[in-house]
Amino acid sequence: QVQLVESGGGSVQAGGSLRLSCVSSGYTYSHNCMGWFRQAPGKEREGVAGINTGGGLTYYADSAKGRFTISEDSAKNTVYLQMNNLKPEDTAMYYCAGASYGGSWCGAFVLKMYNYWGQGTQVTVSS
Repeated sequence: QVQLVESGGGSVQAGGSLRLSCVSSGYTYSHNCMGWFRQAPGKEREGVAGINTGGGLTYYADSAKGRFTISEDSAKNTVYLQMNNLKPEDTAMYYCAGASYGGSWCGAFVLKMYNYWGQGTQVTVSS
């Protein structure tokens, strides 16, 4: 049974930082696309960052470029999202997602391509 478990969310002031973690189990971790998505109240879920695990390329939404960094620790089956210079508009539930394969499509953040989703971790940024 595949499980993706996020952690690291919280409440910070604008300009602050958080690091989210996504630990996977029962999942073929290497050479698959994993991504971070977020959903604010009343808005659609949107992609933030993606990575082809096993040392592959990373991808970022325009809103994340220059502020967020996605990385992995393959020994721990864990993907991270380092978020710096947070803004109130970053407030959302953040979800980790995993696909069954990788590729350049990973940067397109197409929700239906992901087979597995975590429960989410809340990020709240106050001004």
